[in-house]
Amino acid sequence: MEQTVGRFAPTPSGRMHLGNVLCYLLAWLAARSRGGRIVLRIEDLDTLRAPLRYARALEDDLRWLGLDWDEGGLADAGPHGPYCQSRRGAVYAQALEELARQGRTYPCFCSRAELHAAQAPHLSDGRVLYAGTCRELSDEEIAARAARRAPAVRLRVPEETVSFRDLRLGPQRIDLTRQWGDFLIRRSDGVFCYQLAAAVDDARMGVTQVVRGADLAASTAPQLLLDRLLGLPAPAEFGHIPLLLSPDGTRLSKRDGALDLGALRRMLPGPQPILGLLASLCGLIDRYEPVSAADLIPAFDWARLPAGDVRLPAHLPFPLTGA
Repeated sequence: MEQTVGRFAPTPSGRMHLGNVLCYLLAWLAARSRGGRIVLRIEDLDTLRAPLRYARALEDDLRWLGLDWDEGGLADAGPHGPYCQSRRGAVYAQALEELARQGRTYPCFCSRAELHAAQAPHLSDGRVLYAGTCRELSDEEIAARAARRAPAVRLRVPEETVSFRDLRLGPQRIDLTRQWGDFLIRRSDGVFCYQLAAAVDDARMGVTQVVRGADLAASTAPQLLLDRLLGLPAPAEFGHIPLLLSPDGTRLSKRDGALDLGALRRMLPGPQPILGLLASLCGLIDRYEPVSAADLIPAFDWARLPAGDVRLPAHLPFPLTGA
C-alpha cells in the first residue's frame, strides 16, 4: 500500500487561532494514524498578506503543539522545494503555459468592482460566479483592452460534474459550471491563484491525502480538473473537517487575539489543555482532559468526527494564568 502523505498548507497572515490548530491537528492525526508523512507548505502567494515573520511564528507554534512534519517548511527540507509558494512562480508559469497551449485560458479585464456590480449570481461562500464577459473577445478587443490595463487569466471551465468521495462528508458531486464558472488562475498583478498553486503543489510534492476545513470542500473540483488537464497525479483522498466556531456561532478569525496561539501560550504551561479541548469537541475523547498530540493517534477515526461544525464553549475548561 502506498504510504499516506498528508500536508499542512497554512497562509501565515497572522498568528494561528484555535480553528487553525484544529485543522492541523486533524491533518496530522489522519496521516500519523496510518504511519504516514507530513509536508509543510507555506502558502504565501501574496507576500504582502503573509510576511515571513508569521511563517516563522507558525513553525514555532506547530513545534510547541507537538505537530511535527517530515518535509518542507522554511528550511526547504526535502526533495520538492522550494516549499514557500512565493518562490514557486516558475512552476506555476509552466503550468499556465501548458493550459494556454491547450486553449484552456483567456485574458480577463474585468475589475473587482465590475464583477460585483454584474448580475452574476453570488455563491454562498461569497464568490461571484463569473458571467463570461471576456470569454469570447476578439484579438483586436484583447489588444485594445491590454493597452489600458493588464489582464487576469481565467480557465475555460467545461460543462461537467466532478465526483469524489470525502473521508468525512461522503460522496460529493460538484457542477463546475454552476458552482465555479471560469475561475481565475492568475491575478492581473501577476500573482498566481490558490486553485492552480494548490493543485500543482499537491501533485508535485507527492501529497496523497488533503485534510482541510469544510469551507474548502468545493475547491476539490477545480483542483481535480486542473490535475487532469495538466496530466498530474491528484491526491487519492480528501477529508473536509468541521469548522470551529466561536460560542455565538460566528467564524473564528485571526483578529480574535484572545484565542490566538501567542496569547494562549503566554497563559498556559503547555499545549495539552488546548489539544484536550479540541479532541473532546471533535469526539476523539469522551470528555475533556489535557492530552498530547501523540496521545490522540490511537483515537483518531473519521467516523468519530461530528457531522456538523463545532462551537467553542463560552468558558474554557482550563484556567489561564495571565501573561
